[in-house]
Amino acid sequence: MRVHHLNCITMCPPGGRLMDGRRRPKGSSAALVCHTLLVETEQGLVLVDTGFGLEDVRNPRPRLSPFFLTLNRPSFNEEMTAIRQIERLGFNAGDVRHIVLTHLDFDHAGGLDDFPAARVHVMAAEAEAAVAQATWLDRRRFRPRQWSTQPHWVTYPMPFGGERWFGFECVRELAGLPPEILMVPLVGHTLGHTGVAVRQSDGWLLHAGDAYFFHEEMDPHHPRCTPGLLAYQEFMQKDGRLRKLNQERLRELVRLHSRDVRVFCAHDAVEFERLEEESRVPAPPVEEPKVLLPAPPLPNIPTV
Repeated sequence: MRVHHLNCITMCPPGGRLMDGRRRPKGSSAALVCHTLLVETEQGLVLVDTGFGLEDVRNPRPRLSPFFLTLNRPSFNEEMTAIRQIERLGFNAGDVRHIVLTHLDFDHAGGLDDFPAARVHVMAAEAEAAVAQATWLDRRRFRPRQWSTQPHWVTYPMPFGGERWFGFECVRELAGLPPEILMVPLVGHTLGHTGVAVRQSDGWLLHAGDAYFFHEEMDPHHPRCTPGLLAYQEFMQKDGRLRKLNQERLRELVRLHSRDVRVFCAHDAVEFERLEEESRVPAPPVEEPKVLLPAPPLPNIPTV
């Protein structure tokens, strides 16, 4: 399966280096990508998250919360939406048959409306919490105006026991999807948050969503996060204990299985740029096996 890495609109919150860790002039904004995957499969195209969508760009209010518009300052650009990037690759909206969501936050599910025929795969606990709109924060992070495709949602209960994936519980056999795509619950940021694993010929990709926000958080020995992103994670978390536990488990996955699994999150620009560049590098040509021809017979040399 071929995997494309897409940034579906960059958010530019204040804080500069204190937020994204990059050296910037004083007073500059940070840059947080919305990292999505487009996977080409025999069953059609599969999106992992959508980032912001066309209607978010065209009508940000009241579709999105004024609070988060002010805090995250998305750099709205229609050409950066998933649908426009997919069209530039030569596909159309109808080619996207499935969307697998890490969670239903506004910056991960905004493009659902752009793919009205797609089946949407989400954890049941996530759908229930999003629809309930139980808290002030829930009503601002989960935006029902983005859910015109809700009748097409397929929900999955939290797994219990069964076959595991590198020590993690997982949801296999997603309806209509190949076995190379599965969901790996990583609860904490939200109550139904999940990673999405995609198997390639050389190993697995694990889109960890918002299980962490900064690439150095996955350093197995000296993890760290910028002050701005650490504060944002704590503000957004639904279960801090589980969030930190799952971060530790992800670091252990990186420590033990980095050759087999590439772990990345949704908003880190360093990870996105690295993976996007690697995905554009053509594979080396396969060397044709050499055919050894039989040696020619030795000439008859007369003896003296």
